[in-house]
Amino acid sequence: MSDCTATRANVYDVRPKTEVPAESPLAWSYHTSGRPSVSQKSRVVLRERAMAGHLILRGGAIVLDEAVRGVLGFGLPARPNTLSLSDDGARSIQWLSPDEWLVIVPGGEEFTLERQLREALGDAHYAIVNVSGGQTLLELEGDKARELLMKSTPYDVHPDAFPVGKGVTTVFAKANLILRRPTETRWELVLRRSFADYCYRWLLDAGAEYAIGVEK
Repeated sequence: MSDCTATRANVYDVRPKTEVPAESPLAWSYHTSGRPSVSQKSRVVLRERAMAGHLILRGGAIVLDEAVRGVLGFGLPARPNTLSLSDDGARSIQWLSPDEWLVIVPGGEEFTLERQLREALGDAHYAIVNVSGGQTLLELEGDKARELLMKSTPYDVHPDAFPVGKGVTTVFAKANLILRRPTETRWELVLRRSFADYCYRWLLDAGAEYAIGVEK
């Protein structure tokens, strides 16, 4: 069998300028379920990092790492179930499987990033999929954030089992999502758009005893 050459893909901007404004995956949830304000009593604060850029990378780690370092300035995480972060924390790369990584960047950067990565990778064997429209990211902070997670997922979120820099795919309530801990005080939930309303309402209910507030 002869070697296959890499497919030349057309790259399209999936977020072009338009008169119709894009809406957060939680726009309907805020309207129907409310958006409790953050107060001095809030022991958990929830915020959505809406409309971020999400890219799935697949391919050989060495080739992808070289390309990613050249474009983003930092490399793939070195160990399974871990994250790499840019110096300002605005961009991240997460290990999903031995040949699969999730890149999250500020919204609007994903189109240029995909094009730059494809140029850097040339004829290497790889795949890049823009999944920005199908996912969103929720952040949890506060001294009761871990207790809220303990009520929501069977995964051990004790600091000894879940240190800063870890990220795993797990069950949350009855949904599947990615749970991450990028900093000492912040947890992140990366979830499919179709689960966003369900998880939001779950968090409001599970966090009610902690006076959960939603930051705008």
